[in-house]
Amino acid sequence: MATTVGQEREIETLVQDLIILERDAIAAYDSTIEKLSDAALSSQIAQFRRDHLQHLDVLNEMAAELGIPAPTEGDAKQMLTTGKIALAQLMGDKMILKAMKTNEDDTVTAYSRAANHADAIEKSRAFFAKALADEERHRAWMEQTAAAL
Repeated sequence: MATTVGQEREIETLVQDLIILERDAIAAYDSTIEKLSDAALSSQIAQFRRDHLQHLDVLNEMAAELGIPAPTEGDAKQMLTTGKIALAQLMGDKMILKAMKTNEDDTVTAYSRAANHADAIEKSRAFFAKALADEERHRAWMEQTAAAL
C-alpha cells in the first residue's frame, strides 16, 4: 500500500502524519527485531530503529515549535506494517527483510515529498533530507541483505 504522507497542503498536517509514520515504522522494527532468527541481522535492525527514534524526537520538536499536538501512537497502518512482518516470519529472515523493505519504500517516499514541501523552512528541509538519506540507506541494506540470504 503506497503512502500518501508528504502530499499534505499544510506543514502542520505533514509533521503530524510523519510522526504517525515514524511510530508505525518503530512498531515494525520492534516486530522485526523480535522475529529475526539471525542475531547479527537483529543488531543492524536495532541500529536502524534508533534512527527512527531520532527522527521521532525531531518531529516532536517540530510539532512543539508549530504549536500543534504530536500524535502519541501510530494508526491503523501499524497493523499492516507489523502484519507483513508476522507473515514473513513463516518464510524466514529473507522474507522478513523483504517485508521491511516495502515499509521503507513508504518512508523514503514520504521524506522525499516532505523535503520538497512548499511550507518547509530551511531547517525542516535539512532534517527531511537527512531522514530521507537514512531511509534510503535502510532500504538499500534490507534489499541487498535479503538478496544475499
